[in-house]
Amino acid sequence: MSHSSNGDAAAGRRRSLPSPQSLRAILFDVDGTLCDSDPVHYQAFRDMLQEVGFQGGAPITREYFCGHISGKHNRDIGLLLFPDWDEAKRSKFFDDKEAYFRGLAAKDLKALPGLHKLCKWIKEKGLRRAAVSNAPKENVEFMISQVGLEGFFETVILGSDCARAKPFPDPYLKALDHFGITADNAFVFEDSPSGIKAGVAAGMAVVGLTTGNPEAALREAGATFLAKNYDDPAIWAALE
Repeated sequence: MSHSSNGDAAAGRRRSLPSPQSLRAILFDVDGTLCDSDPVHYQAFRDMLQEVGFQGGAPITREYFCGHISGKHNRDIGLLLFPDWDEAKRSKFFDDKEAYFRGLAAKDLKALPGLHKLCKWIKEKGLRRAAVSNAPKENVEFMISQVGLEGFFETVILGSDCARAKPFPDPYLKALDHFGITADNAFVFEDSPSGIKAGVAAGMAVVGLTTGNPEAALREAGATFLAKNYDDPAIWAALE
């Protein structure tokens, strides 16, 4: 399987979900996929970037956030936003930003509609499951706990555990290796172009959730189909 990270090429040969007979695992991104956390990240970035005088203190727009930040690894975001800063200064900014995010999110972060119904179905079918995220470990554990899924995932794979984070396929390939299965035995739930590109480049079908990013960008990244949340009839039709 060639690992193309070209979204347009990927979109030209969209994979369909594995048949019920061959499906062995379902892989989930965390941010924006288990819960609608993107608006909270947007607020945290907007406030913190204004504080450090980014863009002369003008607040970033929602479009800027979707295009340059959403779904990407902090290391890559840091290089883009602060090319002149040293590593220690960038690290400090992101540590502060993530702590601020968790403070904001503790108030009202909820599971996406239908998530628990789907997780129950996955357990009943005896399917393997992994969380695969570019977010820092503390955030991932916080969000999984906020949506009441402690103990559900067999493994959690972070972008920082891999040589390359999403949009490269490495985190998803690591999940497949962990379960000892091929791309034909699994599919992915994702909400960002970066994450969809990673799943597609790993050879898998990806369901794009339209929680925060423009539908056109998700399609262009190679999503098999789009769904609003886990109650979406399109998901259940594909599974059953």
